[in-house]
Amino acid sequence: MAQTFVKKKNESYKESTKKKDVRTTNIEAAKAVADAVRTSLGPRGMDKMVQSANGEVLITNDGATILQKMLVQQPAAKMLVELSKSQDVVAGDGTTSVVVICGALLKKCQELLEKGVHPTVISDSFNKAATKACEVLESISIPVDLADREALLKAATTSLSSKVVSQYSNLLSPMAVDAALKVQNPANPNMLDLNDIKIVNKVGGTVDDSELIDGLVFDQKTAKAAGGPSKMEKAKIGLIQFCLSPPKTDLENNVIVSDYTQMDRVYKEERNYTVGLVKKIKASGCNVLLVQKSILRDALTDLSLHYLAKAKILVIRDIERSDIEYISKTLGCLPIAHVDNMKPEKLGLADLVEEVEVGKGRVVKVTGITNMGRTATVLLRGSNKLVLEEANRSLHDALCVLRCLVQKKFLIAGGSSPESEITYQLSTWGMESFCVRAFAEALEVVPYTLAENAGLNPIQIVTELRNLHARGEKYAGINVKKGSITNMLEENVVQPMLVTSSAITLATETVRMILKIDDIVPTR
Repeated sequence: MAQTFVKKKNESYKESTKKKDVRTTNIEAAKAVADAVRTSLGPRGMDKMVQSANGEVLITNDGATILQKMLVQQPAAKMLVELSKSQDVVAGDGTTSVVVICGALLKKCQELLEKGVHPTVISDSFNKAATKACEVLESISIPVDLADREALLKAATTSLSSKVVSQYSNLLSPMAVDAALKVQNPANPNMLDLNDIKIVNKVGGTVDDSELIDGLVFDQKTAKAAGGPSKMEKAKIGLIQFCLSPPKTDLENNVIVSDYTQMDRVYKEERNYTVGLVKKIKASGCNVLLVQKSILRDALTDLSLHYLAKAKILVIRDIERSDIEYISKTLGCLPIAHVDNMKPEKLGLADLVEEVEVGKGRVVKVTGITNMGRTATVLLRGSNKLVLEEANRSLHDALCVLRCLVQKKFLIAGGSSPESEITYQLSTWGMESFCVRAFAEALEVVPYTLAENAGLNPIQIVTELRNLHARGEKYAGINVKKGSITNMLEENVVQPMLVTSSAITLATETVRMILKIDDIVPTR
């Protein structure tokens, strides 16, 4: 006789209330953070005005910047801030999408938990789904050649389209592409070091006045206090890290001078010491001097400036320690730590060094550099500080997109088409798994939010997208400018594969981490 199993009433998986509460609190907090940046997703996304305690105001729609400035107390919500930071490091773009995707996945987790699915099961299924999603991305990606400038321009323009300065994308995109190609080292083709691109901000004028400079720009003025030159042709540039001022004792010592002859001797010694330094510098043939900022004592005194002006040497003071490597790479000169090392072979050569007026301030331009290193300098202009900072962030995002393409040479369509394709592919692949379907549905938050932010009917758009993808139109995406669904490749809306693949992988990792937490233990 076959045994009949009677299912007891409370046999499905039940958690203790405390664990459930901790998990719910964590998920709710993380969802709140995701909802805060959701409205700033996509080209029609809204901007956020961030006000800090000291009254400083910042306008941006860059997810990483908004979350970094937010005061987040809850530990699980802090994980979302870290998530956008890591997306910023890996890809540089897609910082808003990664948080929005994470929020949507957490919402689905909550629904699954309420149905009694065990957290570990959800976690493992999400991991499989994320791996499958990356495979789908690879199947729909288009290989790109870095010599193809058009493809790079399209990717940079797409990145800039959602920024405050999107109307200047036809100027900033070519600038970003040219700068990236300029610093790209053929010896190391899979690497693009963004430290080799220096962005100098100058208030005044409009973003249209920004330019990519063939040479070097210093934000500092020349030191003209003693009547030194402010223009130098056929420049021989020395980058020094020692001080042109009389030496100090190591400890705070007082020297008591009792009569005038002794005082004169002190001054005379100081003068002789300074003259000796200047003569050695002049003897090396150097006529432009870049002096590193010094903390312990003055790098330059009025006396040394006076003698340098007499020797017709142009002086730029207060060079930051962090810029030394960049400057020596650009000019092909070596930093000099002691005056005895001032040798002609350690100097950089340039045709012209001159101080020019830019907006309200002045900058020093170095052009015609002999055997210039692989670096680029961008001079950004803007009517006020807010616009300038946002232009700087946007340009950085565009450069990061190009860096992604250098690392992984694949492009995918934009406009939420990859997310829709993943949703469709996953739903056909894992119908038997409840959790995989939930993962697939969660990714629909991207097209939904894009449509919502553009003022379209999200439900209608997402349904239409599903239909088109099921018919095999894998590049169909939302065209927010026309308010309809079009082929994204024809519209030139493309983005690097790395941006989306890292967003999905990182978001899934964070969700799995939050799911696995069942208790918060405070420590003293």
